[in-house]
Amino acid sequence: MSQTMIKVDRRDGKLAMAHLYVAFIALALGGLAGLLQTLVRSGRFELPLGIDYYQVLTTHGVLLGLVLTTFFIMGFQFAAVSRTSGTFTKKARIAGWIGFVVMTVGTIMTTIMILLNEASVLYTFYAPLQAHALFYLGLTLVIVGSWIGGGAMIANYVRWRKANPGKPSPILTFMTVINMLMWFVATLGVAVSVLFQLLPWSLGWIDTVNVLVTRTLFWYFGHPLVYFWLLPAYMAWYVIIPKVIGGKMFSDSMARLSFILFLLFSIPVGLHHQLTEPGIDAFWKYIQVVLTFLVVIPSLMTAFSLFANFEMFGRSKGATGLFGWFKMLPWKDARFVVPFIGMIAFIPGGAGGIINASFQMNQVVHNTIWVTGHFHLTVATAVILTFFGITYWLVPHLTGRVLTKAMNQLAIIQGIVWGVGMLIMSSAMHIAGLLGAPRRSSFSTYGDAPQAIDWIPYQVAQAIGGSILFLGIILMIIIFINLTFFAPKGEEEFPVAEVADKAERTPMVFENWKIWVTILVALILIAYTVPIMEMIQDGPPGSKGFKLW
Repeated sequence: MSQTMIKVDRRDGKLAMAHLYVAFIALALGGLAGLLQTLVRSGRFELPLGIDYYQVLTTHGVLLGLVLTTFFIMGFQFAAVSRTSGTFTKKARIAGWIGFVVMTVGTIMTTIMILLNEASVLYTFYAPLQAHALFYLGLTLVIVGSWIGGGAMIANYVRWRKANPGKPSPILTFMTVINMLMWFVATLGVAVSVLFQLLPWSLGWIDTVNVLVTRTLFWYFGHPLVYFWLLPAYMAWYVIIPKVIGGKMFSDSMARLSFILFLLFSIPVGLHHQLTEPGIDAFWKYIQVVLTFLVVIPSLMTAFSLFANFEMFGRSKGATGLFGWFKMLPWKDARFVVPFIGMIAFIPGGAGGIINASFQMNQVVHNTIWVTGHFHLTVATAVILTFFGITYWLVPHLTGRVLTKAMNQLAIIQGIVWGVGMLIMSSAMHIAGLLGAPRRSSFSTYGDAPQAIDWIPYQVAQAIGGSILFLGIILMIIIFINLTFFAPKGEEEFPVAEVADKAERTPMVFENWKIWVTILVALILIAYTVPIMEMIQDGPPGSKGFKLW
């Protein structure tokens, strides 16, 4: 291993690892809840000890959809910023630790309320379902803690810019700033909903809330949440995977532009999750559907860049023909293979997303388990397998250990197990959804429906796939523990690719935040101002009596 290897500062590494510990605890607990959930849906299993199905469902969604992802992303981004733009200052590192503590306290509060069955409101926590006040307060602390940690990352970026005027910032740091800026703006919606409506309502300070406003503010946050999950995976796909395979980045400029487009087009599109809801004018739904489809542009840019990286590497190794480069890829390296499985899963996942966001086709799949299958292809496969691929080198890099040949082989097996389990479970979800099977429902609630007999084989298949996935979680936990505590001491690289020699020069306009933030704010105001005013003034049919405050 090269003696000139750039390593993450040991103090920053401890901060990053603290986040990863919580993330993998959430993976274990949330994964168990997911297994129980699929078993119950099959109609072949009943929960013991009086545990409620919606309690398990909420545990699964909150721990995996919110806790695992947020803590992993924050830990990865702390390491990425430290690696590429320099060690954090003492003040920034202290802020990072304060943010971690606040997030962890909030997570513990939220989890306790769910386990006590005081917050079985799913991860969307739609009103008029009501949770204990500590659930809402805990979620608020998780968000506030992430703001504090994100502020530390941005402070490091600002410090680098001041020390390097006129130069484009390190690509991973730039991508982190984009992701945190999107997170800051998106979480304002859920923070307003919780602090000014749901929390006072739960405490009994107010009698009613405007249900449609709370749902709209959630999806103002909920859709960019998907990209908050996705962009760290894109960081790995753009910058880390090319280095892992032994190649270079196709284009630094394309990567930055795609991230800016995700920032602009991911937030003002939440109404496409509410296409069947009354009280929102169809014109504004249509506007947001159009904006949603604009996200296809940076997604296709990313796909093009990825396969350009692969082909450039293959050609450099002497590959010929249209797909000759495919054989040259490192198929025995888990750091590449496992994220690659995620990339492949993202193709049908993206196609399903187009259906979900379509004004007409959404009517067929809305509120069916098709949507759950879509989420499991995108977030639970493309994103999570990429996070696992990051773990294989990031954890040993931070702990001063190495990824051994045995752990590498186990990691490939883990990725294949996950892929097979998800193929079975997600396919069954998609098919059952097309047959009308509802999401968020247990066998006891839909078992008497006339068409339920048609759903049962696919619900059983979901249980089989979910069981295989749980095996994949066990294998991942074993790998994480080994790389953290038992792997041989040594040096593992934090791979960051160089830009291809013939790539165009990166223009500094990408660092002009006045332009991008102004466009972002304008798009949000256009997409949301009138709809929310109408919700407050008129309210949807049947919601008279609900008020904003």
